[in-house]
Amino acid sequence: MKLQGLLDQLLKSQSGGSLLNADFGKGAVTGGALGLLLGKNRKTRKLATYGGLAAIGVMAYQAWRDHQQTSSTTTPEPATVDRLPPPQAEAHSQAIFSALIGAAKADGHIDANERQLIEGEFRRLGQGDDVDRWLKAELEKPLDPAEVARAASSPAVASEMYLASVLVADDQNFMERSYLDELARQLRIEPGLKAELERQVAARDDA
Repeated sequence: MKLQGLLDQLLKSQSGGSLLNADFGKGAVTGGALGLLLGKNRKTRKLATYGGLAAIGVMAYQAWRDHQQTSSTTTPEPATVDRLPPPQAEAHSQAIFSALIGAAKADGHIDANERQLIEGEFRRLGQGDDVDRWLKAELEKPLDPAEVARAASSPAVASEMYLASVLVADDQNFMERSYLDELARQLRIEPGLKAELERQVAARDDA
């Protein structure tokens, strides 16, 4: 199941940019359905401008590096999605996508009609039945931060998942802030790194 180029395509569609991967360029994503998933806000538009999926990896790596400067412990350098060949990057992409969907559901506003709109947009991309089934299952399952966190196969993926969730969620909303805090706990992200990941998002938003 290929989601790496699809995620880039979705992010680029939010800013009106060109598609990053021609293999997934089977039509531009239009309308408001994907805005329900990714959030039509400055943060996701800026992420698209900075390079889509690769930007998540770059920001997660920068957060790790900044955290290391103030941390009393040293952790291994993370293999973030921007530093990996396509086969390994694909596994990161699926986990990041799961995190994006979870964060989009954190306010409880993806109802049956909205799910139908989102699924319809994905079908238009022609990614195949396996992607359609995966997306439907992700949208319909109850929101559980522990379940979302199980997609993290490494600390690097965990950081990318949390950063992507912060990009989509509204941290001023009580429900969404609570979800983010619990997701970070389930991902076992230490408080200092959590703060750095959030700072990376805020810095890009203010730039």
